[in-house]
Amino acid sequence: MKSVLFVCVENSNRSQMAEAFARMHGGGRVESASAGSRPSGRINPKAVDAMRELGYDLTAHVSKGLDSFEGKQVDVAVTMGCGDACPLVHAVRREEWQIPDPRDMSPEEFRDVRDLIERKVLDLLATLDGGTTRA
Repeated sequence: MKSVLFVCVENSNRSQMAEAFARMHGGGRVESASAGSRPSGRINPKAVDAMRELGYDLTAHVSKGLDSFEGKQVDVAVTMGCGDACPLVHAVRREEWQIPDPRDMSPEEFRDVRDLIERKVLDLLATLDGGTTRA
């Protein structure tokens, strides 16, 4: 089973949704987690609402920091807007996704970011399966 860690600044929006999509679409073949370089300690209610629209309950998630991943190796570490802020995480592969922080966006803009994250997670999962990125 491949392991993927999604990292953003607050671990309240982007990385939480990415973790959720990896769980939704990973079919039990991917172990996904998320963390923040400066965690807010809460999940943004907008993220909860946006994921609820797709049938995923984000209220079970917890905002957490990178310290719990210190010294652990993952197959892929994906950072979103925090740059290389996860030196404690040992990753076989690293990706930086340029995804805007949707925290203060309107619900429509928030959904656009959510949908972008879903597409990128699907592309990532395709590469983990040994396939190519989907069109």
